[in-house]
Amino acid sequence: MNGQMTNAPFSKEDMARRKKRALVMALALGGMVLLFFITTIVRLGGGVIERGM
Repeated sequence: MNGQMTNAPFSKEDMARRKKRALVMALALGGMVLLFFITTIVRLGGGVIERGM
């Protein structure tokens, strides 16, 4: 270390990388949820929406 202490545990570059990685993971998770939803609707048949609960 250079002897200078900061209160922030991560640098701005680290935080930017973490934020970008979190966004990519959120989009991937959202895409998988959408894929599973569409797959379920296709397997159950289109009439499942009209039948109701």
